[in-house]
Amino acid sequence: MKALISQDPGGPKTLTYGDLPDPLAGPGQVRIAVKAAGLNYPDLLMIEDKYQIRPPRPFAAGFEASGVIDQVGEGVTGLKVGDRVLRHGYFGAMAQLLVADAADVAVIPESMPFDDAAALPLTYLTAHYALTRRAQLKAGETLLVLGAAGGVGAASVQLGKALGARVVAAVSTPAKAAHARANGADETLLYKVGDAIDAKSMASAFKAAVGEGGADVIVDVLGGPYSEAALRAIAWYGRHLVIGFAAGLTAMPLNLVLLKSCTVMGAMFGVWAKRSPQESVPDRQAVLDLYARGLIKPDISERFPLAEGAIALQRIESRAVTGKIVLLVD
Repeated sequence: MKALISQDPGGPKTLTYGDLPDPLAGPGQVRIAVKAAGLNYPDLLMIEDKYQIRPPRPFAAGFEASGVIDQVGEGVTGLKVGDRVLRHGYFGAMAQLLVADAADVAVIPESMPFDDAAALPLTYLTAHYALTRRAQLKAGETLLVLGAAGGVGAASVQLGKALGARVVAAVSTPAKAAHARANGADETLLYKVGDAIDAKSMASAFKAAVGEGGADVIVDVLGGPYSEAALRAIAWYGRHLVIGFAAGLTAMPLNLVLLKSCTVMGAMFGVWAKRSPQESVPDRQAVLDLYARGLIKPDISERFPLAEGAIALQRIESRAVTGKIVLLVD
């Protein structure tokens, strides 16, 4: 099978488009003929050996995939050859064939295009798990989303609105602010990028945007100095969701946690789904139901063929992307 292969740790230029052996579905697994793969910032971390999980090389990159089951392993129930599915996982999506644990697969409706399906698993399931199970976001609360034009950020904006929250989207450019407003954000603000970032001055902008009461829930995919700035704008009993570190690791000032009686919590859907596979099933169905009702929809801004996956990942690496990039697999 053709795949986008990581042979050695490094950036997108280290990836090669070539051949890997066709995988076979083992017990409890299915094999998917991949039609589309969603690209995300964590894909970069994975190929650079900076992610929490490091698969043995060579491996095909890619967290998100959609396609058609063409092989079912022993002991699998509820899935069959010919089912249109999406899969959430850690790698393997950027290939013509993908073997997945049955617990990581969900059947998609006939009306859902494969590119939309490939853009859902990591971003929307992470955002849904974070907002509903971890932060328990309520209608009428104020949600501050950092990196609101990226994958999880954009999903959080849409889901926040679907859950009835007032959504404040923090982004780095006017174009990304327009994208966040198109996704339903009630307010937007611009933050600076680069090395000379002062958390306290940035916090003033966050406070002005979220209002006097502060942000009840914060979606933080950035880390770095942005985490402290956002934490300074949190509400009493607020919930700060740590999801990613696109701007680097952060040192949280715990005195602020004490002063605000707030909670800082991590949210990794994939790890939770592995630990609690049956509990995660309703979350996948809830996201599919929201899509069917038109309350969420991935904003796919660019599509590339699988062979150009390294070029597509360079776009994400440069942070030039507004919306979602999807690879189309033949």
